[in-house]
Amino acid sequence: MQSKAEAPWVVSVGDSFISGEAGRWAGNSNESADGYSRTDRAYDAATDTEDPHKVYGASYDDRCNRSDSAEVNSAPGQGHRLNLACSGATSTGVLLPENGGSPFKTEPSQAQQLQDAVTGHPVRAVVVSIGGNDLGFEDVISSCATSFLKPFGASPCAPDQDAKVGERLPAMREAAGKSLADVTTAMDRAGHPKGSYRLILQSYPSPLPDAARMRYEGEGYDRMTQGGCPFFDKDLTWAHDELVPRISTTLAEAARTSDAEFLDLSRAFDGREICSTTTVQADRDHQPSGGTSEWVRFVTSGHGQGQRQESLHPNYYGQRALGACLGLKLAKTPGDHACTNTPGAGPGDMRLRSASSA
Repeated sequence: MQSKAEAPWVVSVGDSFISGEAGRWAGNSNESADGYSRTDRAYDAATDTEDPHKVYGASYDDRCNRSDSAEVNSAPGQGHRLNLACSGATSTGVLLPENGGSPFKTEPSQAQQLQDAVTGHPVRAVVVSIGGNDLGFEDVISSCATSFLKPFGASPCAPDQDAKVGERLPAMREAAGKSLADVTTAMDRAGHPKGSYRLILQSYPSPLPDAARMRYEGEGYDRMTQGGCPFFDKDLTWAHDELVPRISTTLAEAARTSDAEFLDLSRAFDGREICSTTTVQADRDHQPSGGTSEWVRFVTSGHGQGQRQESLHPNYYGQRALGACLGLKLAKTPGDHACTNTPGAGPGDMRLRSASSA
């Protein structure tokens, strides 16, 4: 039986954008001294060493990278927080075994983990982020970066990738729907019938600004060597104005057909993306700050600071912003909402408005 005195749980399920990937980094910096200008939260100044376990805990060992600042941990409020999400997960990492789910990075089905964990405990909400890896979002963005870095014959990736994305979106919608269905089944088996908790599917914030807000002009290699944003203007505008909104619209459709709430995050990072004109990198003259730093991890090869898989994910400030969005949503009556930031303010000053899932 559930304890009457126990505060209800909030649980996160899904992929890297909710697991807390890149939460190690409080902004970006190219200056290695002092833990990359104090952006590396895994850095110990006393010993001049770094230990990612300080941020990701044991999940760093299998690269699920659940950070201490992950959305479910950053959201204000009381009660137990459980983060089952794993960086890189597709829908098959969420589904129950009998429905095609399979272990991912040595961990069992997230829906099965959810069922086992919440049995006997009150649950306020289950928040899901899924679909991006089923779509191949990382491959799309990697193709755009590779196109930019070609020594000869370089050209924007948008025309080719836009067609591929269009072909994949229906499958992504189906994958998200199946994931929500299995989360619902797992909760029912754990003693939580539909309607006794809030089921929320969220979309993804854009990690890139449109070309008009790019800090580095002229499409030069300083976009890679300094900014960590190796993309053509056309690809930036396509990703920000078309790709991310199309993904969000498709996920909203999946939420609607699954009788889940929807949280639109597609514009949550506007003005806080990597290389945006309204952000600065940390250095000797600029300390990391939620009001001025980028909220997204810049593109890195993984041979220098951090891991390649952290690239283009919400960093410490971004995770806190998403947590603030979730907190605002949980304080509202159930429905569909969109979250945005307040220009010039930190991640704690997010705004929520009602949004149609249509």
